[in-house]
Amino acid sequence: MKLEGKSALVTGASRGIGRAVAAALAAEGAAVAVNYRSGKAQADEVVKEIESNGGKAVTVEGDVSEYEAAQRIVEQSIEQLGGLHVLVNNAGISRDALIFNMEPTDWLDVMRVNFGGVFNCTKAVLQHFMSQREGTIVNVSSMMGLRGWTGESNYAASKGAINAFSPWTRSVGAKPGRAALTDLVQGLLEKDGGKGILRQIPMRTFATVEEVAGVVTFLAGPDSSYMTGALVEVDGGVGTMLGIGAPL
Repeated sequence: MKLEGKSALVTGASRGIGRAVAAALAAEGAAVAVNYRSGKAQADEVVKEIESNGGKAVTVEGDVSEYEAAQRIVEQSIEQLGGLHVLVNNAGISRDALIFNMEPTDWLDVMRVNFGGVFNCTKAVLQHFMSQREGTIVNVSSMMGLRGWTGESNYAASKGAINAFSPWTRSVGAKPGRAALTDLVQGLLEKDGGKGILRQIPMRTFATVEEVAGVVTFLAGPDSSYMTGALVEVDGGVGTMLGIGAPL
């Protein structure tokens, strides 16, 4: 197992991509801190699942949009796991609306969680990583940060900020980050079950959360040791196509 003896913190890990990432890291031998903001029961399920498969995991509550909370999340992860080697910044929210209809809080809330969470947790973990001269940070971004999508200017801007944030973190620019079948994308599928979106994906299928988690695990492990500042697109080929980002 390539992450045996390592410890990882995954933010927003009680569901969706974060949950899959936590499970994938644990399957490679990592002890995992499962961060959640409000879904305690779901986070407990993730820990139970990892433990039932022979792994080690703990839950860590906290809102990554607040720096003091991010500090506490990192400190508790180190204390409960006996160290920390990998940070996966995954927590995210959406508040979709056209700018004309968008409330200022829709913009601020998305930016505070999606990009603010990345900044806060990265800053909080740096002293520990520097003191041990080892540490990997993987940010779960989105193809929205590169191409945009109708009604998601705030979400796209928050993900674009992540992509530009640091030359030494690694980002997964996942169209599946929004098109994998998670709670964040249910609104996009209501019109026609997602058929309009699928027509714009060359591979004609949505990603699974496990497929995204596999890329995150690769970036967190030793096989990517000579990669840094990379934006890895997991998009089913969407980035090769032109368009205005609206379902056909």
